[in-house]
Amino acid sequence: MVSVHLSARLSGTAEAASLAAHDVDIPVEVVDSGSIAMGLGFPALAAARVAALGGSLPEVATAARRCAAATRTLFYVDTLEYLRKSGRIGTAASLVGSALMIKPLLHIADGQISLLEKLRTPARAIARLEELAVKEAASLGTALEVAVQHIASPARAQALAERLRQRLPEATRIRMAELGPVVGVHVGPGMLGVTVSPAPEAA
Repeated sequence: MVSVHLSARLSGTAEAASLAAHDVDIPVEVVDSGSIAMGLGFPALAAARVAALGGSLPEVATAARRCAAATRTLFYVDTLEYLRKSGRIGTAASLVGSALMIKPLLHIADGQISLLEKLRTPARAIARLEELAVKEAASLGTALEVAVQHIASPARAQALAERLRQRLPEATRIRMAELGPVVGVHVGPGMLGVTVSPAPEAA
């Protein structure tokens, strides 16, 4: 069995899974995706595809890890306050953002949520999110899968997905999803994110 989890630096789930793996009678390979949301979802799908084709336990785990290493997640939040309260980002960055009414862009780096850029308005931040997503996609140099994720912002997410569809013809599929409360409690309403990952045929 292969067990794919969100970043161990953001949650104790992967560690708990590793401990539990020692108490079962079947081999379990725990994979830390180093990410959240579809940054976890794409590696899990990659593992499932290899498993469906009859791949061995090491092959399935390797597929998940390779996909995780190549997957990039960027996101916009209306405020850093939720992340500050949950301890997922430094207090100093939160105070700067709040004081200047800055709209932050963040990414997942080394399994942690890190401040990437600060912009003055939501429109500029979302436009920059789009540009950075296109840049990350180009860096993969291959066929892509893309996910646009949001919390209580379906119209903005749909508009972003449509623009990315025009700008990323190499994307074999662009998914749209609203994230649930497990992530939502840390980022708050208005969050808008993009995850880019190699498509199955390119993985």
